[in-house]
Amino acid sequence: MWLKILAVSVVCLLVNIPMGVMRERSRKFSLQWILWIHASIPLIIALRIGLHLHWIAIPINIAAAIVGQAIGGASEKTGVRPQKGSDP
Repeated sequence: MWLKILAVSVVCLLVNIPMGVMRERSRKFSLQWILWIHASIPLIIALRIGLHLHWIAIPINIAAAIVGQAIGGASEKTGVRPQKGSDP
């Protein structure tokens, strides 16, 4: 059981990293921003139901999704961008 919970949590984390990047690029509290926060929930629910995970997996998976969003958002904030006028 714990291996399944760990696997789903890793998937939650990895799926939410690019969604955190997209969330960071959106205007705060806009429809797009809300969409990127909640877009992975159907996948997480489907994995939980499909693998018959115990209810204890819910807060663990939510925490993994939040960490993925935070990693993606932080990477977008600290990303190195080319300066204006510099050649690629």
